[in-house]
Amino acid sequence: MKNINLTKWRYISSAISIFLMLASLTIIGMKGFNWGLDFTGGVVTEVQLDKRITSSELQPLLNAAYQQEVTVISASEPGRWVLRYADTAQSNVDIAQTLAPLGEVQVLNTSIVGPQVGKELAEQGGLALLVAMLCILGYLSYRFEWRLASGAIFALVHDVIFVLAFFSLTQMEFNLTVLAAVLAILGYSLNDSIIIADRIRELLIAKPKLAIQETNNQAIVATFSRTMVTSGTTLMTVGALWIMGGGPLEGFSIAMFIGILTGTFSSISVGTSLPEFLGLNSEHYKVQVITDTP
Repeated sequence: MKNINLTKWRYISSAISIFLMLASLTIIGMKGFNWGLDFTGGVVTEVQLDKRITSSELQPLLNAAYQQEVTVISASEPGRWVLRYADTAQSNVDIAQTLAPLGEVQVLNTSIVGPQVGKELAEQGGLALLVAMLCILGYLSYRFEWRLASGAIFALVHDVIFVLAFFSLTQMEFNLTVLAAVLAILGYSLNDSIIIADRIRELLIAKPKLAIQETNNQAIVATFSRTMVTSGTTLMTVGALWIMGGGPLEGFSIAMFIGILTGTFSSISVGTSLPEFLGLNSEHYKVQVITDTP
């Protein structure tokens, strides 16, 4: 197992990653995002219906009445639903009358989220993402030599861009739960990258005469089983959340699922190849011995 040569595969996978990342940036630039009501503003209405009624019965009636996709979310109590839709000319539709075929309807409350609030949320979300990236950059710069840190940073950017490109391509709603998933992906990808980078640093110190290509290969092999177990169990958890969480958690689950896959892939490929191309070697971790001269 220790003699497996992964250099060729790392280079090929890194080239594919860079190509896909450029394609992803193009998609984001051309298509943009389908911003959710959290960012664009809209109307939120809470209703109480019979406990036996399901979202599949509500959705067609609401979509037809409001002439748009209405988000139907199950609230904390059975029969209680939260309806979210854009504020348009059809927003004055009588919900009680629209849902009358399903039985008695009680409108509990209605509130309007203005576009100004949505703009503030978008700005704060972007600021949170930027601050998280800067904190990670500072931590990696402190912990590792900059060449090794650059691989982890590139892997982080790679993972986030892939997730954003998926939502841009599919035009799935990008809301606060998806943004939360993107922030969670940063932490998960960082964990994978640090584990491999730590092993590379240990090998550079312990075996200074070993070629950097072989050092990277040994580091990947040494951490591969742990990485696969961690990623596998996390994917199973996110998969269960995707299947059983319903519509409200669908965006979050999909973003996390993609992020975990790309995070594992990028930590092994670009996360190790970039420092190698930048000239990382054992000299950068050589212990400096200071002697007193008379």
